[in-house]
Amino acid sequence: IKFKRLTTINLDSTAVSCVFMESCILPCSFQVGTDVLIHWIHVTAEDVQTHSYYYNTDQLAHQHQHFKGRTSMFKDQISRGNASLQLAEVKIQDQGRYKCYTKTSIVPFTAPVERVKLEPVENKITCSSEMIYPEPELTWSTSPPSNMTADMKTEVQRTEELLYNISSSLILSDPNVNYTCTVSTGSSRKRASWFKPTGVTHMFCFLETSENKGVTKGLVLGAVLVAVAAVIVFLVKRCRSQNNGR
Repeated sequence: IKFKRLTTINLDSTAVSCVFMESCILPCSFQVGTDVLIHWIHVTAEDVQTHSYYYNTDQLAHQHQHFKGRTSMFKDQISRGNASLQLAEVKIQDQGRYKCYTKTSIVPFTAPVERVKLEPVENKITCSSEMIYPEPELTWSTSPPSNMTADMKTEVQRTEELLYNISSSLILSDPNVNYTCTVSTGSSRKRASWFKPTGVTHMFCFLETSENKGVTKGLVLGAVLVAVAAVIVFLVKRCRSQNNGR
């Protein structure tokens, strides 16, 4: 013990100075997960079991007698990745090197892409999808290929539930181009297309494709500015036939 009555404890990555006969905190953190296991070891000629925690409680059956009644963990903070150990009534024999060993089970969470929406407004088309995890990627493509997608503006927002909403807009500069928007994560992908059926002047079709489920849905969204009912029926059948052929 030095004149300042300090006991030096060396961890794997930092040094902690503790005051003799007072409490001292040995810091340790880990990546949050489930099935948390924590072991604190005092590294000596023979590793000394200092404190263990698993099955959501302290496990002190094999704790060395030297540390009995002097160690504790911050139980309310373990779920946030805090594995720090509090050592009470620090003694000269406590100085030395300590190891903090942690292990968790990481449970993957996903919220797949459920729907991709395409909404045309005047000369602009917006693609959007909501409530996704992990953070999705949105891409545009055109048929025939063009450089129109270079001007796209994409926005990603985080919800209160920590999910992601994503949207992107393009200028509809060429009425003869078909637009496809794809939203994807590592495990799911959906796309939606906005196109004009061959030979139809006043109608556009919206086609949604789910690649993770292999399901395709076609919807007629355009408006036909014709007064004769027979012509409207003809155009709708034409659009549906186009969808079924894809």
